[in-house]
Amino acid sequence: MRDLATRLEAGEVVFTAWSGIPDSVTVEVVAAQAFDAVTLDMQHGGHHEDSVLRGVVPILRAGKHAVVRIPVGRFDMASRALDFGAEAIIAPMINSLEDARLFANSMKYPPVGERSWGPTFGFARRGGTDQATWLKDSNKRTVAIAMIETRAALDVLDGILATPGIDGIFLGPSDFSIAWTNGAAVNPTLEDMMAALEDIAARTLKAGKHAGIFVMDTAYTGRFVKMGYRFLALGNEQKYMALGVDAMLAAARQSMG
Repeated sequence: MRDLATRLEAGEVVFTAWSGIPDSVTVEVVAAQAFDAVTLDMQHGGHHEDSVLRGVVPILRAGKHAVVRIPVGRFDMASRALDFGAEAIIAPMINSLEDARLFANSMKYPPVGERSWGPTFGFARRGGTDQATWLKDSNKRTVAIAMIETRAALDVLDGILATPGIDGIFLGPSDFSIAWTNGAAVNPTLEDMMAALEDIAARTLKAGKHAGIFVMDTAYTGRFVKMGYRFLALGNEQKYMALGVDAMLAAARQSMG
């Protein structure tokens, strides 16, 4: 399987599932669906260190990309999740150049960053055979994604993108809408901020980095792709179950006339 970095560099659209239930069996079921990747959410979801350690396994076995969103400021967990076998890390609330630097340092080995050596689980889980090759290739294969959610982040976006070791951004549209309206509304499809979202994607691509976004309404997917977003998160387990139940019950009722 081609790694996530290669697919994003080729301009492919990559859909990731979103997992908040900290159970490896549930993750296994989600990973078996037609998504390209599964993101384990430690920020607002229930995932924790142990569930990430165990949850990466069924994702990789399903041939999908394992992504982890760490809690705010837990850059130590970025390194741990990579050591567990994750390919990419999403870090929320990267609001300053210092935040970006600390995050990048935890993601990349020297000379780019300060990540400590110790891929105890990830090396075997991802088919490593030679440690020298693993070290040489890791910095380009691990994807550091900084979340842009606030006006402070927007103000220093170009600096975040220029930070060595930062590979892309991920737009959190709900938080961004709160910031955009100065706390007046939470609306991830707010039309008034769409020009800003397009500008963020354009600046990200111009910097040679990857743009991702959480798609709260799938009807906006094509619009976001046209803006330049290529890493797209859709729904969560509760949403997947609700949609499946709705479709199943509708079909059952329709069969009864």
